[in-house]
Amino acid sequence: MMAPALIVLLMNNYLPMIGSAIAFKQIVYSSNSFIQSFLDSEWVGWENFNYLFSTTDSATITRNTLMYNAVFIILNLVIGVTLALLFNAMRSRRLAKFHQTTMFLPYFLSMVVVSYLVYSFLNPEIGIINKFVLPWFGGEPVDWYAESKWWPFILPIINTWKGIGYYAVIFLAAIIGIDNEYYEAATIDGASKWRQIWSITIPLIRPVIIILTFLQIGRIFYSDFGLFFQVTRNSGILYDTTLVIDTYVYNSFIVSGDIGMSSAAGLYQAVVGFVLVLASNLVIRRISKDDALF
Repeated sequence: MMAPALIVLLMNNYLPMIGSAIAFKQIVYSSNSFIQSFLDSEWVGWENFNYLFSTTDSATITRNTLMYNAVFIILNLVIGVTLALLFNAMRSRRLAKFHQTTMFLPYFLSMVVVSYLVYSFLNPEIGIINKFVLPWFGGEPVDWYAESKWWPFILPIINTWKGIGYYAVIFLAAIIGIDNEYYEAATIDGASKWRQIWSITIPLIRPVIIILTFLQIGRIFYSDFGLFFQVTRNSGILYDTTLVIDTYVYNSFIVSGDIGMSSAAGLYQAVVGFVLVLASNLVIRRISKDDALF
């Protein structure tokens, strides 16, 4: 029964790892066959990685990637759990389902659609913010796509709005699975709602919180390409605060056709993510062995 799933996992997740060897080669297209071109290409060792780290933008893209994803992880955890608790506390199940569906809907939207929605708000001339909101408060119009200082706040808001429904539903499913007898016993003992949340709900959904956090930490060196490329309209003026590893690879390597350096960047992201998951699991294991993944 497991064979079909294992075959798909092998073909989709493990066989492509052979392509990691491209990161150590200088690919030269010498024939119509890519495999033959790969075999004929010269091994260059760590040269592709040296170029990635020696560029003047390496510190900026690494900082942006780490900082944004760290903020995303914190917001997804805190707001996701909070919304799940609020949904669970709603007395009307019908209204609760309506709000869950409403919150979940943006998760299915393409980043292309989201980028146009954001543009309708931030358009310098006819955007809702500049045309209605700022004048209402007596503020001056802002050229959002020409001033990078605003985007460390804009991007987390957009990312949270789009994906928080997914995390809220997962946390809510974990909360619903808690046996009501715990709450009944706590109520008899005189525990308040807040006390029940801190002493019963949070500890019992802690494994789910840890797993979701691990999954996000594993991709902390990956960025949502659509968020940083489409939503920012790839504006070069904003690169100081919006350029991350994925958009840098696209602009510098994929557009130029150098798949060796692109593969080097991808392998670098995967290895760092793997190491971070191991390190995080080690920390959790020292704090609470039962909550560690392995």
